[in-house]
Amino acid sequence: MSPSADEQNDPWLEPGQNCWRVETAGRFAVLMENAAYFDALRSALGKARRSVVLLGWQFDPRTRLDPASPPNDHQAQIGHQLRMLVKARPELDIRLLIWKSPLVIAASQGFFPHRAQGWFRKRMVEFRLDRPGPIGACHHQKVVIIDDAVAFCGGGDIATDRWDSIEHLDGDPRRCQPSGLIPSPRHEIMCVMDGPAARALGDLGRERWFRSTSERTVPDDVDSDPWPDGVEPDLLNTPVGIARTEPAWAGRSEVRENEHLHLDAIRKARRLIYLENQYFTSPRIAAALAARLAEPDSPEVVLVSTGASPSWFDQITMDTARSEVLFRLEQADSNNRFYAFAPYTKGGERIIVHAKVSIYDDEVVRIGSTNLNNRSFGFDTECDVAAAPTTEEGRAAIRRFRHRTIGHWIGVNTEEFAAAEALVGTVGEAICRFDTGRMQTLGAAPPSAFERFIAEFQLGDPTSPSDAFRPWKRRSPSQRNQPPRISA
Repeated sequence: MSPSADEQNDPWLEPGQNCWRVETAGRFAVLMENAAYFDALRSALGKARRSVVLLGWQFDPRTRLDPASPPNDHQAQIGHQLRMLVKARPELDIRLLIWKSPLVIAASQGFFPHRAQGWFRKRMVEFRLDRPGPIGACHHQKVVIIDDAVAFCGGGDIATDRWDSIEHLDGDPRRCQPSGLIPSPRHEIMCVMDGPAARALGDLGRERWFRSTSERTVPDDVDSDPWPDGVEPDLLNTPVGIARTEPAWAGRSEVRENEHLHLDAIRKARRLIYLENQYFTSPRIAAALAARLAEPDSPEVVLVSTGASPSWFDQITMDTARSEVLFRLEQADSNNRFYAFAPYTKGGERIIVHAKVSIYDDEVVRIGSTNLNNRSFGFDTECDVAAAPTTEEGRAAIRRFRHRTIGHWIGVNTEEFAAAEALVGTVGEAICRFDTGRMQTLGAAPPSAFERFIAEFQLGDPTSPSDAFRPWKRRSPSQRNQPPRISA
């Protein structure tokens, strides 16, 4: 059902319903690709005076924030730089809280972050590995807070295989890892903010630290400004909602703000739902989008995701389940308003879409760690931020970012894509008009019997601790070959 007039006037962000808190960011900037994020983080860390708190899914102290340095330059590695920061400023408190990943996953990461503890044996930097509680769950939040004055949030981890530029060059030597291997190109989005919004993320970090260590920390007040050099804000004095996911565990109630924020925004959108995400498997999101696509005046829905997941496990579980979702949306799309694409480099190599970005009607931009799958909505811990400017200037900034990110996929600049979209009238058709070969259609592939079984029971993708080992409780029957409806 299309949103009513009252629903259209409702705010996007509702604390206690689809977000934890709404606070103002004096400055808010989108950092596209980890080239921008690592550069901004390096600048902000150099300005830290009282505290640095880092929450992560992965952390590799060998990561070079400056890709111009040689792969084995120890002075350029973030682990060494953090130690030197504390040595130069003994009053600086640095705390890293990283998911304690199972050994089978840690093995694929060179046994980092577990080995990272050895970098900080002198306890100049507090490094802790954090268990999420439910067996099989993970801490997936990616947040950095500096002096409670500036905070970064998004989908990017600090690891040796995560840097890439906006060009996504084939075989870019700047992506070289300590092993000498050059990983696949990767798309990441982070954001940086200051003001009360940054302090609120500091509160989230303090609560995580207390739950993990039973140690209470207090907010910091500094006179200095750790805003990164060279980063121009996209938005000023903008409301920012913070949405979380936390599983029910140890007497604590579950938090599903991220899921509610997506569902509310899908219901409210009038013109456009633009999604960049690593995974696209949630039956609830699929049902909400299918309902909108079936409407006579449905909004346009545009998805950008990886052509094929890099790991065999994700290919079997997430890619198979995604095919079911794509099939469902293709069947519901009565007005040719659904488009799904996978990006590739100029040389035809797959680009890993690791970003988690959503834009609704160019009125709200959401950036965080939440994938569009079951576990990100109720099994893992997640953190997203959603900026909802109240001025037309702010909405124009969101539109410029959307044009920029779509243009970079195709290989054209922001203005070129904006002009094409204005001429054609729809985002998906405008993308299709650029025959560069870099945005290929992503469609539903017929599954084998084994793949259909995995997709129906959503193996590897629990919705909460209650069904983690009971896949029959979350069975989602395939939409393929459904019996025809019989009219009364």
